[in-house]
Amino acid sequence: MMKIYNKDNCAELLARGGFEDEKLVAAVKEIVSDVKKKGDAALFAYARKFDNTDLTAETIAVSPAEIEAAYAAVDKELLASLRLAVKNILAYHSRNVMQDDVRSDGQGRTTGYVVRAVERAGIYVPGGTAPLFSSVCMGILPAKAAGVEHIYVATPAKEGKVSPATIVAAAECGAEKIFKVGGAQAIAALAYGTESIPKVNVIAGPGNIFVTLAKKEVYGQVGIDMLAGPSEILILCDDQANPAYVAADALSQAEHDRLARSIVLTDSPSLAEKVQAEVEKQLAALSRREIAAYSLEHNGGIVVLDSLEEAVKLANEVAPEHMEIYAANAEELVKGVRNAGAVFLGGYTPEPVGDYFAGPDHILPTGGSAKFFQVLNQDIFLRKMSVIRYEKSALEADGEHIVRLAESEGLTAHANAVKVRLR
Repeated sequence: MMKIYNKDNCAELLARGGFEDEKLVAAVKEIVSDVKKKGDAALFAYARKFDNTDLTAETIAVSPAEIEAAYAAVDKELLASLRLAVKNILAYHSRNVMQDDVRSDGQGRTTGYVVRAVERAGIYVPGGTAPLFSSVCMGILPAKAAGVEHIYVATPAKEGKVSPATIVAAAECGAEKIFKVGGAQAIAALAYGTESIPKVNVIAGPGNIFVTLAKKEVYGQVGIDMLAGPSEILILCDDQANPAYVAADALSQAEHDRLARSIVLTDSPSLAEKVQAEVEKQLAALSRREIAAYSLEHNGGIVVLDSLEEAVKLANEVAPEHMEIYAANAEELVKGVRNAGAVFLGGYTPEPVGDYFAGPDHILPTGGSAKFFQVLNQDIFLRKMSVIRYEKSALEADGEHIVRLAESEGLTAHANAVKVRLR
């Protein structure tokens, strides 16, 4: 049952847990340290322990024969849809790539930045309760649009096998290699490198709590996109919303896993009751109904508020991963949204449109981190590098000020580096 709350009793519903489970943190630290020290030996041992997969240096990467077999196993209509999605996603990420910006003031001073892609990116793809081959596209294509030269995928193999759809998606997107490793050990391998897996510069992609803690552990050794938790959706709707649509969208997130969160905010008590009834009705037909039912009962709910403006303020505090605004004045309400991973406007923009096809990425900040993390995009794989050039006349004009500032900090060698040029 998806419970109905009001503004006075919804605090517990909106609260989230953190990542700081001491036992899990200790376990991840041990795995990361082991892979860092022992390389492939540790990696292969964890593959046997966690995934019942025997790997060697020769079999850790998906082979050309396995790629060919995967293509044969994937439905042709699915492949056609996948290729359209790849086209949309790559086009979207290619249209806003950062450009160099170097300018001269005409008086001997040239300053600015140039943009460089990282050399290697590692894309993690979950392989848990539902292999998310769509996340392959959403991870690889922003890196490809950024111009990353070497893009590697890491995804867990179950008993030595990777989902054919995952393999095909990675091949369609242009991954250089697909490695059959998952979990914290995969993150450690990408961060430090092993005999079989190259060290990368940036790791991106969603995963379970072990993956997230491992990304947190190796951050600084490599760049990361974000620290992602369970999937979540917040739906803001008025009394004109179709309750069947709202219920379907809440269930679309609830089926991810038991920790997923689906929250509906509305100013209509009658809509709240209709959505609650629709959820029960639709739940019975779902293949993953047990997972969805648990998620809605323990992490989901409908909150009735006094106004949609109040709902927007509450949504900014929640900072949801996905936010749908399904109301007559959606275009006006979105102006007040500051914190969300992605916003979906109107009754005909369900969250799966963004998950699979529209173009914008579905790898989004969760757990309230939309207040400081951003959606995965090509910028994650790019670096701005400063460029400065002074002509002699410019240094003569500014040198006195630079020397004064350096000497005031007690850095006489800094000051002298300018003085020797001014004599």
